[in-house]
Amino acid sequence: MRDTHDDGRISAPDAWQAGAAVPARSAPPDLAAPLLRRGLPSPQQAPDLEATAFAALLLASAPMPAPAQLRRRLLERVARSAGASRALHTRRHADVPALAVAPGVTLRSLYAAASDSPLRRPGEPEAVALVELAPGASWAGPASTMGPAGALSGLQREWLVLRGSVRIAGVQLQAHDYHVVPAGLGAGGWHSDSGALLYQREARPGPGAPMAAWTQGADEAEWCDYGPGIKRRIMWQQDGAAAMLYHALPGAAVPHHGHRHDEECFMLAGDFFLDDVLLRALDYQIAPAGTEHLSASTDTGLLIYAHGDVELDVKVTG
Repeated sequence: MRDTHDDGRISAPDAWQAGAAVPARSAPPDLAAPLLRRGLPSPQQAPDLEATAFAALLLASAPMPAPAQLRRRLLERVARSAGASRALHTRRHADVPALAVAPGVTLRSLYAAASDSPLRRPGEPEAVALVELAPGASWAGPASTMGPAGALSGLQREWLVLRGSVRIAGVQLQAHDYHVVPAGLGAGGWHSDSGALLYQREARPGPGAPMAAWTQGADEAEWCDYGPGIKRRIMWQQDGAAAMLYHALPGAAVPHHGHRHDEECFMLAGDFFLDDVLLRALDYQIAPAGTEHLSASTDTGLLIYAHGDVELDVKVTG
């Protein structure tokens, strides 16, 4: 596990070569700073609802098992954890190459659906990527799903601005603005004066998909209490799935839950344990529909983008 991650800042435009990998060089930016400046509470310890009960269990526990028993239990847990992790798709920011797609523009692919099958899981995206523009950079727009004469192939596109500002097809976007372009509409004509980093998601539209481009500005977003120490902002939703931001305080946790739709998690700031997998800033994970997370918690507090079930599919055990 790496302790630090770079933000993949791109090389100068005059060093650009189409399709070339751009080396990562510096630490990730504080992508939560614009959000915290807008008045969300400063981190405080979330209530530890299990501390008293856990202490009582320790005091009343039986003698420690023998070393052989401990070793067997540890190996069983490792095997279970490895098996569960194989069902997930996790991308570490430092391991994802940045490919130059235009002068001053790089793209890091986080996920691509299988091209050899027309079938998709509920909520599965076609492609997910990070797009970074250097100050002054312009771009014709994503071309991976463009057909002859620039005709789109029927995918809905969504963007969350993580840092900086950018203009897309004449729409000016700032940090933490969320912008959706429906299938069949162009999304070309990008430009950033100051530089920008965007999360880009492409997916097949479902029933009730938007018919016109629209934007939810960060300044007009509503943050609602979601759980102890957790606030949530819903940016867009349809058919029981949604694009959301979560802001959690240190110690906050989500219980054992399943996924009716694919659950995408992209870390903006902080640390996040999804079972035994630790995500840090700019890491990405997709949990396919039908999988479960036994636990999800943060020691540091976090800001995270998630795309998945609007209503948590809590699993009751015991």
